[in-house]
Amino acid sequence: MTLTPLGKRAATIAGASALVLALAACSAEEAEVTASSDALEVDSHDDHDHEAEETSAASTEMAAQTPRIVVTYDGGILVLDANTLETEADIALDGFTRLNVAGDGRHVGVSTTGGFQILDAGTWSQAHGDHAHYFTTTPTLTDLWVEAETPGHLVVHDGLAAFFDDGTGQITVVEADEWEHMVEEGHLDIVREHTTESAHHGVAVASDGGELMITIGDEDSRDGAMLLDGDDAVISSSEQCPGVHGETAFETSDGDELFMVGCEDGVLVFHGDHVHKIDAGVDFARTGNLHSVDGDDIVLGDRRTDPDGGINLTEITLIDPEAETIQVVDPFSGDEAEYTWRGLARGVDGESLVLGTDGALRVIDSATGDVLRSIDVIDAWEAPEEWQTAHPALTVLAGMAYVTEPATGTLHIVDYVGGEVWKSVEVGVATNEIVGVTG
Repeated sequence: MTLTPLGKRAATIAGASALVLALAACSAEEAEVTASSDALEVDSHDDHDHEAEETSAASTEMAAQTPRIVVTYDGGILVLDANTLETEADIALDGFTRLNVAGDGRHVGVSTTGGFQILDAGTWSQAHGDHAHYFTTTPTLTDLWVEAETPGHLVVHDGLAAFFDDGTGQITVVEADEWEHMVEEGHLDIVREHTTESAHHGVAVASDGGELMITIGDEDSRDGAMLLDGDDAVISSSEQCPGVHGETAFETSDGDELFMVGCEDGVLVFHGDHVHKIDAGVDFARTGNLHSVDGDDIVLGDRRTDPDGGINLTEITLIDPEAETIQVVDPFSGDEAEYTWRGLARGVDGESLVLGTDGALRVIDSATGDVLRSIDVIDAWEAPEEWQTAHPALTVLAGMAYVTEPATGTLHIVDYVGGEVWKSVEVGVATNEIVGVTG
């Protein structure tokens, strides 16, 4: 049997993959990598016989999982085979659209006019006791919507997908493993709803223990977050988080569940029935994006120290919530390079990945802040003034890094452990956002 590079990587990281499958609630982002990947969790049905197996219309059974990459461009969405980068579907869609994995290794939430429209990436697994069957079909933009006046964040944790409407403060939570059923039936099976006191650009994270973390703010400011129980009673709350933005929820190496949000002067950490602030130590040091991995105690964050600065950044933060420390790291070791929030990701084993404007992908030891390797991937580029403008982006799927290069219409697959670019393919469009689904 010949393994593809993705298959080889999957074999070499079997232990990590097992952890991911056990702990991650969603779409690949295979260890629960909050923003950008999707790990699969499937129920085992020993009493299923193969002949009775239900599959989608016009589906094809595959020999192995078939992960796919989803990217946006001005005018539509491309769905690509994650191994070959061949186009599986080119879906026309006007306007600026955003992508978030929906949590089942198959579906993606597309933020567009009117709310979140659910994309079926057309790849999935069905478990049979000690083995699984794998299927693909043509990707489609389904008729299922989570309506929103101003669609904001979609966050998956513990198998629950939480949608936040910035225009109304409405929070909608569904079970991620029910997407196939909901798409087939054409309606949402909502398990929880909540509306914040005031509408704002916010976020919510739900847990299978009944907790719901939500941000606090209004149309003029955002200054904190609170953790609610299953009856919407406040467990803990803090309004000592100016400019609250960016969230993550994960399980530490000790099995503790933590919720975190970024502030303009540090981070808030929700742990059990209490919340504490880790101060940045300076008046302004904004952390607006957080990336965690289940089982790893360090959280990767971005860092901006100029209140009037743009999206071009030069430092990252490595946050230890248990030790209550924030380590500031220059990933470029003084070189003339920058990054944007689209250039941050976590590796399967907890590595911190940073894509610089010099075109190099740096792999960093999250425990020490040391640069383990630097891989030249794309040509040098400049960070745009507007965050919506297409510029290089990064995601991790099945142990490989995927890097977009809008200037050339190229997508690159990078073996970030081996330290080399494995494949580069021109996809024909200036890609913008990118996510991956495991299938």
